[in-house]
Amino acid sequence: MFKKKKGEDPKVKDESVKNLTEQEIDQEELIRMLDKESAYRKLSGFWDKFILAILVCFTSFQIYTAITGTFPAQLQRMIHLGFVICLAYLLYPATKKGRRDRIFPLDYLFAAAFFGIVMYYLVNYEAIINRSGAYNSTDVILGAIGVILVMEACRRVVGLPIVVIATIFLVYAYFGKSMPGFLHHRGYAFPRIATHIFYTTEGIIGLPLGTCATYIFLFILFGAFLEKTGIGAFFIDLANAIAGHAAGGPAKVAVLTSALQGTISGSSVSNTVSTGSFTIPLMKSLGYRPEFAAAVEAAASTGGQIMPPIMGAAAFLIADAVGEPYIVIAKAAIIPAILYFTGIWMMIDFEAKKIGLVGIPKEDLPKVGPILKERGHLILPLIVIIVLLGMDYSPIYAASRGIIACIIVPYLRKSTHVPIKALGEAFVNGARNIIGVACACAVAGIIVGIVTLTGLGLKLGGGLLTAAGGNMYLTLFFTMITSLILGMGVPTTANYLITSTIAAPVVMQLGVPALSAHLFAFYFGILADITPPVALAAYAGSAIAKGNPFNTGVQATKLAIAAFLIPYIFVMNSALILVDTTALEVVRIIITSLVGMYGIAGGVSGWVQTKANPIIRILLIAAGLMLINPSLMTDIIGTITIAAVILFQKSRAKMSAKAS
Repeated sequence: MFKKKKGEDPKVKDESVKNLTEQEIDQEELIRMLDKESAYRKLSGFWDKFILAILVCFTSFQIYTAITGTFPAQLQRMIHLGFVICLAYLLYPATKKGRRDRIFPLDYLFAAAFFGIVMYYLVNYEAIINRSGAYNSTDVILGAIGVILVMEACRRVVGLPIVVIATIFLVYAYFGKSMPGFLHHRGYAFPRIATHIFYTTEGIIGLPLGTCATYIFLFILFGAFLEKTGIGAFFIDLANAIAGHAAGGPAKVAVLTSALQGTISGSSVSNTVSTGSFTIPLMKSLGYRPEFAAAVEAAASTGGQIMPPIMGAAAFLIADAVGEPYIVIAKAAIIPAILYFTGIWMMIDFEAKKIGLVGIPKEDLPKVGPILKERGHLILPLIVIIVLLGMDYSPIYAASRGIIACIIVPYLRKSTHVPIKALGEAFVNGARNIIGVACACAVAGIIVGIVTLTGLGLKLGGGLLTAAGGNMYLTLFFTMITSLILGMGVPTTANYLITSTIAAPVVMQLGVPALSAHLFAFYFGILADITPPVALAAYAGSAIAKGNPFNTGVQATKLAIAAFLIPYIFVMNSALILVDTTALEVVRIIITSLVGMYGIAGGVSGWVQTKANPIIRILLIAAGLMLINPSLMTDIIGTITIAAVILFQKSRAKMSAKAS
């Protein structure tokens, strides 16, 4: 990698290697601290090879069953769960301080115990199905132990928040008779809860885990192969070439890169760290405050979770939940995602112009033409996926063909060849990367199971509607707060599963279409990653920037303020997500949304053409908010107000320029 040049000091070369290594170690440690799914053990010797063999078997099983559909749903899901939970105990220590170079005896015991429970289920599968509702004592005991082992595995891999929520739901199911008001229900005995949660398709092996065992696994494997082809570096270089020279160039590069990375990334934190390790120091070097630089990257990286086609693997869960084809979900999410990144872009542009930040000199940037010529073919696997989905092929078919394209495409040009070993690593990484998602799906199944058992969804919806007095805006606001709280510290997939179970039904009771309601809850759950006090993506960015974490979260929320409005827009007018609309209506709502976001971004940042005084800022924000309402009258008033302010500010800027 480092070749000695004529006159080069060897000490300089050694120092470069040392600095690069230290940077990589710091980045890995930061991801492990904030993203529990990345904090797995790195073993050696026999156990390393043994776990590697399990991972290979797991991936092979998933590919075979996803394509052939050989097993009944319950069997496939239970085997999938068996692989996941056993690997969770073998790969993840019980605590943050636990050693990552060895497996403790208790972990072997837990893995063996769950393996035994899965074998019991497989051997007695037909008998268990036949005695549904009349389970014997062995079924009850093993089911209860299975639930506990699943929750502990999820705590290790995903984190405590989702496990705490699931525990609260289990307690609620048992003590239903003691619950006050609308939360009251008849209560369920321990055996009923344990068997309902563990053995039925309304619990752990329910729809979330079923989706994970089919669509999600293949797309995560696809992402692992994309990572090994070097598409991440291609995205960074392309974003630099396109936007690096503009005002606030490095920040805009962060937005573009994160939007592109979001198509393959499944984590706000890992996205922040991977692209932020490049963009944040660059922003700081050009004069950005540490908190602002970190906030830009965190806000942009979090938006990657709402960017089709993968959306942090939540797209497939949304499709199953609302009963729509996957391609409908991807199409519905594309305009809101573009608006999200456009809003952040506007805020960055205003901030850069306000404090006089320039871009990177063009001569220091790569050129778009050579990048596309040398590495443009690396994007072909993504194109294959999108085209096949657009032609109404199943997600499984599209993902499998995308994986094949990933294997072939790097060898189309000599400059992008990857070692065969790298493809093997992708095969293994796909299985390792699914562990966190599957654990989250399994525990979310507990929450879903309790909701269906007790009817809690309707009770919560009724309670929130009553608290809001039936007012739509107030109900949506309460649901937004609920989703932000439920999404704190929870990875993308689990985030959607929790918010869709608890918050989405509330919005649907307002008469909102199911797709709009689910996306509303999901978007605000995702925004929890940048909203204090638990803003994991913001904290990851602040660690790289060496800034104040809380202030970074506040700044990231401010940058993404326009994104907080997008869900309200598509709830009020589903044309934004392409539901029951015409092309003309879609164009109108996109234009009015962009104008509204421009007004709000200008008002919040305090800059449109020139510095804005408090009255101008209030006018801009008020006019922007008016454009949320789909009424033609409010659109006209809001648009005219913003246009008048722009002309007024332009006049002030000219007068200021003449005076100076």
